[in-house]
Amino acid sequence: MALLRGINVGRAKRVAMAELRALVEDLGYKDVRTLLNSGNVVFTVPGSHRGSPATRIEKTIPERFGLSARVTVLTAAEVASAVRDNPLSDVADNLSRLQVMVLADPEARTRLQPLLKQRWHPEVLALGQRVAHLWCPRGVLDSPLMVAASRAVGDAGTARNTATMTKLQALAGGG
Repeated sequence: MALLRGINVGRAKRVAMAELRALVEDLGYKDVRTLLNSGNVVFTVPGSHRGSPATRIEKTIPERFGLSARVTVLTAAEVASAVRDNPLSDVADNLSRLQVMVLADPEARTRLQPLLKQRWHPEVLALGQRVAHLWCPRGVLDSPLMVAASRAVGDAGTARNTATMTKLQALAGGG
């Protein structure tokens, strides 16, 4: 599954999901589906494909659409783990305000670690191996934690709320 950061943010970077789906299909991936207008693509990688799907998709976006977007790919198992193993599930009472920030590389996780030492109440941050979990009870637009986390990781992270991640998990066949 590919999570695209910035592919549908603002008027200048809007891409129709049908066009994005076609791009992924043209690269030879199978069972390609998108979720609403979210910049999320679920697909199957044929066994004959070599190399990183993220790199292939990321390199093709400028050629096809004339814009750039950072692409992060998770396996169905990684999506399921991000949803199932969320340590903040007991704290959160609204899945649309419980964020999963998918990290593109280990350095992004390292850049988030200093934020664990700060007090964010009522917001909460927890780190997993490949994701950060952020509880933003007042919403992400008014969240000092989301601002700090986004600044720390830059384009090496992209966030989705847990409700969206749950839908992606179901779309990817992970229940």
